[in-house]
Amino acid sequence: MRALFQLSTRKYEEEIKLVKKAMQELESICKVKNGFEISESFTKAGWTFFNIQISSEMSYIIEKSGMMEGALGFRIGEQLKNYLGHFFESKGSQVRIKKINY
Repeated sequence: MRALFQLSTRKYEEEIKLVKKAMQELESICKVKNGFEISESFTKAGWTFFNIQISSEMSYIIEKSGMMEGALGFRIGEQLKNYLGHFFESKGSQVRIKKINY
C-alpha cells in the first residue's frame, strides 16, 4: 500500500520546489529510487492543494529505520504524517499536511 498525503499552501511556486528537494533528499537517505510521486495541483479559496504519494518501499524504510522516533501519533500513518510535516519544516517549507490514506 502506498501512503497518500494532501499538502496545502498559499505559496505553491515556492513550496513545490522545497517539497521536491526535501523528498529527493529523503529518497537519498532511504536509498530508494522513485520513492514518491506528486500529483497535479488545484486551487480553492486561495489555497493550492496537491497530493504526495510515498512508495511502499520508502514508507517501510522510514518506519523500520527509526527515523520516526519521537513523532507523535497513535498509529503509524499519523506518525508518518507528523514526521513528514517536521521534515518539510526543517527544510524551510511551511506546507500543511493531511493524511488521506495509509
